[in-house]
Amino acid sequence: MKKIILNTISLLALVVMISCQEEDNSFGEIDTPTNLQVTADIIGKNTANPDGDGSGMVKFTAVADHAISYKYVFSDGTSANAPNGVFEKRFTQTGLNTYTITVIASGKGGITTSTILDVQVLSNFTDEEAVQFLTGGTTKKWYWAAAEPGHLGVGQNDADATKNYYANYYQAGPFEKAGSSDSSCLYENVMTFSLDGIQLKYELDNGGHTFFNTAFESVVGGNVGNDFCYSYDTSGIKTVTLSPSESVVAANNIPGQTRGTVMNFSDNGFMGYYIGQNSYEILSITENRMVVRAVMGGNPALAWYHIFTTSPPVQDPITDYTNLVWSDEFNTDGAPDASKWSYDIGAGGWGNGEAQYYTNSSDNAVVQGGNLKITAKAQLFSGSNYTSARLKSENKFEFTYGKIEFRAKLPTGGGTWPALWLLGENYATNAWPGCGEIDVMEHKGNVPNVIHATLHYPNNSGGNGVTNTTTISNASSQFHVYKAVWTPNSIKFYVDDNLYHSFANSNSVPFNHDFFLILNVAMGGSFGGTIDPAFTQSSMEVDYVRVYQ
Repeated sequence: MKKIILNTISLLALVVMISCQEEDNSFGEIDTPTNLQVTADIIGKNTANPDGDGSGMVKFTAVADHAISYKYVFSDGTSANAPNGVFEKRFTQTGLNTYTITVIASGKGGITTSTILDVQVLSNFTDEEAVQFLTGGTTKKWYWAAAEPGHLGVGQNDADATKNYYANYYQAGPFEKAGSSDSSCLYENVMTFSLDGIQLKYELDNGGHTFFNTAFESVVGGNVGNDFCYSYDTSGIKTVTLSPSESVVAANNIPGQTRGTVMNFSDNGFMGYYIGQNSYEILSITENRMVVRAVMGGNPALAWYHIFTTSPPVQDPITDYTNLVWSDEFNTDGAPDASKWSYDIGAGGWGNGEAQYYTNSSDNAVVQGGNLKITAKAQLFSGSNYTSARLKSENKFEFTYGKIEFRAKLPTGGGTWPALWLLGENYATNAWPGCGEIDVMEHKGNVPNVIHATLHYPNNSGGNGVTNTTTISNASSQFHVYKAVWTPNSIKFYVDDNLYHSFANSNSVPFNHDFFLILNVAMGGSFGGTIDPAFTQSSMEVDYVRVYQ
């Protein structure tokens, strides 16, 4: 460990300042910090682990005579003020690394003394996939998912594991912050993540205006009394380090509630909305959608939630379609209308490892009592242990853009996987996912009442689809309306007219050509999961399917 003590004031400057004191005794005392000593305790260090326990945590303690505050400057590009001299730092560069730390002690009158030391510490934490998602391997721009409900929200931050992982207090509506001059700057944010060697970098371009939470308007001398867009420069490239989450959400230890990775921004870096916080927990991330959570600075009882996407926010001029162009009301008992529907027949998993055999039997698909009933059964058939049905409008009704409505009641039972969806009609010549897939509704019997809406296309297929979920009541005992509004600019998903997922459509994705409708109930597979061994049969009932343009 090396230590160099530097006095940052010259004798000449001291004479000048003393002279000023003689003329103006209100200047106050001047004290130069002396005898600056710094200790670095590497967490988990012992004989077997001389470089720590792999957490990368180091506790620094600085003491000096006549010092009133301290500052640490780290060679990884971060810095921190420590009024009492004590600061815990997590070094996140993977492996065994040596870091140089400059410690600055400040005395009365602004006189400083500094020392430099080296620390060697081991960090085993890494999240290379998150870095790849953030940067695309080089550089990637992110934007507010302004069209998505809850893109900005706030919730509680306590030990209640049923509510502390989402914005249960407030969720902004689509483009809510575009309607007021107080907040209109928010959607101008462009957040760029990039790789500089192995170092993750970040830059926020917000056109010189920042949306401030009212609790922090004093930072810019504001006194409006509500959230407001102030002139505030955020230029400059920040360093981002990753660390494991230690939040109440991580403590829930419930799969799917958090990724468990925290982004730490240097030099007061933040993600568009100023809440006095520089660390953001990644709850989920894919190639083009990210959800983060940050505890509000100064008010640890609150956590803010942000949703970002790689598509710039664009308000769609088309809000609805009202001309009914095609429908099936299922009012005639018997087989489904052959002028509107055909069947997929067979087994083999359909690319998802599913367990059913699709048939055209009335045991599996029948119109009865004003509803189409698609029934999955535990039934040995042609080498499969289950039967079901998959109906499609291929070659009978295909369309581009519109409002699609399904009114349906979903099956029950672990392993059931009902779906109401659309597939690109050119799948034979442009193999999936190139043809595109629009899943208006999917449901897992193993996770009742959670409704999924997903887009699949190249680089976003399988488990990487662009997706979101909403939780409803009585999905299997009551009918609900599952709806998508598909335009040249967006695809928006609703349950009972509640918007919960929105996607920015463009010429770069395959959602601008004809698709056809599909209704089915699968069993098991990559999405449906484990099938309950006690399962016998259950039906999805569809009251109607309607398409408006």
